[in-house]
Amino acid sequence: MKVTGQSYYEVQKLLCKVSRACAPKMQTAYEMKLRKSVNPSSAFLSTTLHSLDGVLHGGVPCGSLTEITSPPGCGKTQFCILLSVLATLPVSMGGLDGAVIYIDTESAFSAERLIEMAANRFPTYFDSDEKLLCMTRSIHLYRELTCCCVLKRIMSLEEEIISKKVKLIIIDSVASVVRKEFDTKLQGNLAERSNFLTRGASVLKYLAEEFSIPVILTNQITTSLSSGPGIRADLVSPADDLSLSEGSSVSGKRDSGCVTAALGNTWSHSVNTRLILQYHDLPTRQLLVAKSPVAPFSTFFYTIEKSGLVLQDRKDQTNLVWEGTNPALQPIRVRNTALKDTSHDAALPSTTVGEGDKLFNALRYLGNFHRVLKCFTNISELKLNPLLLIPKKPLQFKDRANETKIVVLC
Repeated sequence: MKVTGQSYYEVQKLLCKVSRACAPKMQTAYEMKLRKSVNPSSAFLSTTLHSLDGVLHGGVPCGSLTEITSPPGCGKTQFCILLSVLATLPVSMGGLDGAVIYIDTESAFSAERLIEMAANRFPTYFDSDEKLLCMTRSIHLYRELTCCCVLKRIMSLEEEIISKKVKLIIIDSVASVVRKEFDTKLQGNLAERSNFLTRGASVLKYLAEEFSIPVILTNQITTSLSSGPGIRADLVSPADDLSLSEGSSVSGKRDSGCVTAALGNTWSHSVNTRLILQYHDLPTRQLLVAKSPVAPFSTFFYTIEKSGLVLQDRKDQTNLVWEGTNPALQPIRVRNTALKDTSHDAALPSTTVGEGDKLFNALRYLGNFHRVLKCFTNISELKLNPLLLIPKKPLQFKDRANETKIVVLC
């Protein structure tokens, strides 16, 4: 009151007016749709992977968090570098015509690869060293190697977004710093880890929504335990990747190679869109849209070339039937499975079950948690299908229509 020279009543009235002006205003769904239709290019960042953009209604959505998860070597960082190039392109080419903030926690970013990808993907546009140099100046790289440094960095980004006209934020990767610092076996670490992830996601969501920019986060993988989905979802052991590359599992037996995204179920609900990259038959890899508010569960095949990720046309692209797409428990195929020989002629084991419906319902229940379910009508179809990659024991039974069914848990 001393500063303004106003009475207590006038100061209270002024505070209420300022609060109403600062508070988020209500808007209708029609107003949201109208705003996006006026300037559709500002709602998405095109990936230049046309089939993927079609499913996502335009590309990576602005104003939300998009996670890219995969085993090592599937192209997470390659995808991030590609998106960095795309964000600097003019709007007429599907870009955002802005700068990029790239937070690298694994020291995996390569400026040479950035230039190579840009020159090969857009040779007409990047036809001079000057344009390539201008593009690299728009990408601001920060190397943060601890959780504390990452959190401090993202909490100080608001001013940089305004001053540098930033149109894309990338963190590669969130799981790397979390796994190095938090051992969930120690008392209290799980709570600290959850607090870090929750605070980080909250700040990033605010930045994405406030400035209408996409935020890209990369995640790692974790093995799945047989003791239940709750434990499996929160396992973040740094040794997981090594054990999987050697073909071992938690129980010590040979596993099918299916793992899940790390950081647990709570984190999976923090991201709006989840893209999974996984191994297929080399050199082809597979991209899954595992979670999206606008897209159905979809699969695409791609290769990594000089120009970045390139989609491949595959006739068998829709062969897999996925039961249960819980993004926290979505199985991911790793290298040791993709390299297995599928041309063997050995007889596949099978079990004949009388009460097929009860078994099938039980298998569907399992599938909703952590399995890929596929039904066939004969053994020959099962043996010739290249996507299954030596499945575990198939189970054969008759359904209600007295038709023979074979269920495979991959």
